[in-house]
Amino acid sequence: ATNSSLANLFGRNNFLIRNIHACESLAANIQFNLSDIGEGIREVVVKEWYVKVGDRVQQFDNICEVQSDKASVTITSRYDGTVKKLYYAVDDTALVGKPLMDVETDEGDVTSSSSSDDEISLDVVPDAHEKTGSIQHERGVQNHENQPVLCIPSVRRLAKDHNVNLSSVKGTGKGGRILKEDVLKYLEKKADPVTSASAKDRTEPIKGFQKAMVRTMTEALNVPLFTYSDEIKVAKISELRRSLRTQPELDALKISVLSFFIKAISNALQRFPVLNASADYKCENITYHGHHNIGVAMDTKLGLAVPVIKKVEGLGVIEIARELNRLKDSGREGFFTPDDLSGGTFSISNIGAISGTVMKPIPLPPQAAIIALGASQILPRFDEDGNVVPEEILNVSVSADHRIIDGATVARFVELLKRQIENPYLLFLNV
Repeated sequence: ATNSSLANLFGRNNFLIRNIHACESLAANIQFNLSDIGEGIREVVVKEWYVKVGDRVQQFDNICEVQSDKASVTITSRYDGTVKKLYYAVDDTALVGKPLMDVETDEGDVTSSSSSDDEISLDVVPDAHEKTGSIQHERGVQNHENQPVLCIPSVRRLAKDHNVNLSSVKGTGKGGRILKEDVLKYLEKKADPVTSASAKDRTEPIKGFQKAMVRTMTEALNVPLFTYSDEIKVAKISELRRSLRTQPELDALKISVLSFFIKAISNALQRFPVLNASADYKCENITYHGHHNIGVAMDTKLGLAVPVIKKVEGLGVIEIARELNRLKDSGREGFFTPDDLSGGTFSISNIGAISGTVMKPIPLPPQAAIIALGASQILPRFDEDGNVVPEEILNVSVSADHRIIDGATVARFVELLKRQIENPYLLFLNV
């Protein structure tokens, strides 16, 4: 009986000891999983680590920046603790829901990370092209190339513009952070002209916004398109724009001709809703969208981005101008939210802002139509009396899914758009 009691006692103690060790182990190391970013994104590219093995982190501290084909996301910590392991190097592809790093948590914080609970903030920033090398931490070994590169996005952009590998630049800022002056000093030392003999081919992976463009344009090849072009006289709308900008309360708004076009397009979509529609994959059903969510293609350092102005049908020209300016500012600062880049039902390619007069745009699936605006030109035209006069002309081209939209509908849509722009008072009558 005594032996049995002792066995039971030791058995219970061993059970308790095993469980105590298990709890200590759970509390010591937690796998921090990459959160679900949304929009159906299943993988991202790690662009920058803000921590390294051995660093102390607190809740809501920035951990790393990852980029999908739609936006960049800054992942923040859910724990107070010490970083024990990083699972990916810069430019590695990370899978949503898989471990991103291991954290040795403070006492009492033993809740495992889940993909739905991670805190994230959204920030579109230019791609960083430099490598940090291996992220494995060897105790007692210091290797500069294996450390995360610490710098602000503007410094990273400067380095990318000048093809500088930031891991080769010595940072003089706090904690080794690389400053703008550090990059400029590095460039001064490397100011020797590049000879043709030193120029080499290089191969880079397609990722980020460019990867999204590959997928979108490949899908668009399956859609038969009809493209219709016409020219519009824009002298009156340009005069109205200049007049509005002389008003003190509107001086800082910077109203553009594009704002008037967006309003006119929305008015025309009211009359021809099929251009604000989309077909399903097999083209068996058409969805007519209730709101006019108009995307405006913008050229950014990330590549093509199409931020969306939502519910344009309920906005006036001034409100459209404010939202358009906000999106332009976001693009210049390298900051778009996923909401800015989603939900479009019709798109505009304002290629004329760069150059060019006529183009054949391609709708962004599943959208049924897109319009391209060329650069305005002063061209000779005949007036009603047969005299040659100068006219400010802008070419527009509309491409549409020819499976569900016929050419006559596109022509009438452009004609209504043209009447509004050439007679701006019609814009405010919603005709």
